[in-house]
Amino acid sequence: MAAALATCDMAVIVEEVRLARGWSQGELARIVGYSQSWVSRVVNGQQSLTVDQVREVAERLEVPIHLLRFARATAPGRGAEPTRRREFGRVVAAAAVTLPAMAAMSVDIDENTAAALRAITGSQRRLDAMAPARDLAGAAASHLDLITTTLERSGRTPYAPQIAAAASEAAGFTAWLHNDMGDAGSARHHYRASIAYARRAHNSLLTAYMVGSLAAFEIDSGDPELGLSLTREAGRHLGPDAHPTARAWLACVRALGHSSIGAAAAASRDIALAEAGVNRRDNTDPPWPWVFAFDQAKVAGYRALTGVRLRRPHDARTAFREAFDGAGPAGKQGAVLQVELASAHADAGDVDEAFRLATEALGVGVRMRSERVIGRVRRFRRAYRGPRARSVREFDERLPELLSGS
Repeated sequence: MAAALATCDMAVIVEEVRLARGWSQGELARIVGYSQSWVSRVVNGQQSLTVDQVREVAERLEVPIHLLRFARATAPGRGAEPTRRREFGRVVAAAAVTLPAMAAMSVDIDENTAAALRAITGSQRRLDAMAPARDLAGAAASHLDLITTTLERSGRTPYAPQIAAAASEAAGFTAWLHNDMGDAGSARHHYRASIAYARRAHNSLLTAYMVGSLAAFEIDSGDPELGLSLTREAGRHLGPDAHPTARAWLACVRALGHSSIGAAAAASRDIALAEAGVNRRDNTDPPWPWVFAFDQAKVAGYRALTGVRLRRPHDARTAFREAFDGAGPAGKQGAVLQVELASAHADAGDVDEAFRLATEALGVGVRMRSERVIGRVRRFRRAYRGPRARSVREFDERLPELLSGS
């Protein structure tokens, strides 16, 4: 089942449900309310399903329908949208549907299990850029439950450490979603779980990544001293021979902590260390769990953030331009960076541009239902003490309308 979810093979998923329940194909057909020949075509990948059919079959197979966030209901009077097997399978992999009987399935745990589970988390992480965290949180929690169940079943097998590593990544992603939803308590809980699973996996690099992620979260939440102490712990896990990406990233997290307490010299040293790290010849493919290369543009983004915190708006704006090379940041994380850039423009006296960026970021936050983005925008407005220009008045008028949905 895990392999089928990871490879987006809906035919296998349906067939495995049938086998797990001990049904014949005819019994499956009676339960879903279709002919046996129709079911056979679905299982063989020869039958297209409409969105309404997917919902209907899911309900009759007791698949939790609230986890299937693949489309809105078809409007009355409109033709149903065809959903091909590969399209629905892609959504299943992203949502990591956990069926009621899945835990009882006699699935062999082998060298492919952890990779399959990690592939599902990877699909969810990619969806995070375009979907509200609240739409993913339930599926992420169910997937984490599946991994932890699989981990307990793995016992003392050679595959247990790999599955523990998959659990760590899934817990870290779940923490990220709760952070975006403004649920700091749940985010901390899942970050701590991610660290515990990484230690259980005996993976020092993964442990450093998760401790560093918690450090970044605490710095971002207003406790830079705690965050800096966590970066020191992460550094001990990394060791002197760690991959340049890991060392550069952790140096950037330290820079955020130092700049948040006004330690400009320490922040500059950290950024310099990160820049030297990314320029090393052996900084090629990023190690897991990093997804993208950590390059000069990424370091420039952190340099911009430190500039904002140190109230150096001109340095911050220059670094932002270097980080994005003329292209505006996108998605929820892009909106967070837009608020930071808005702060730099406000400090530089460019009020109109500052509030234009804040308004755009707020629109993204409302559309994506991101409490993290909305909270950043509101914090920016509370901190602004400059002249009440026309752009400021327009923002103040627009704010309640966007937040109330009117």
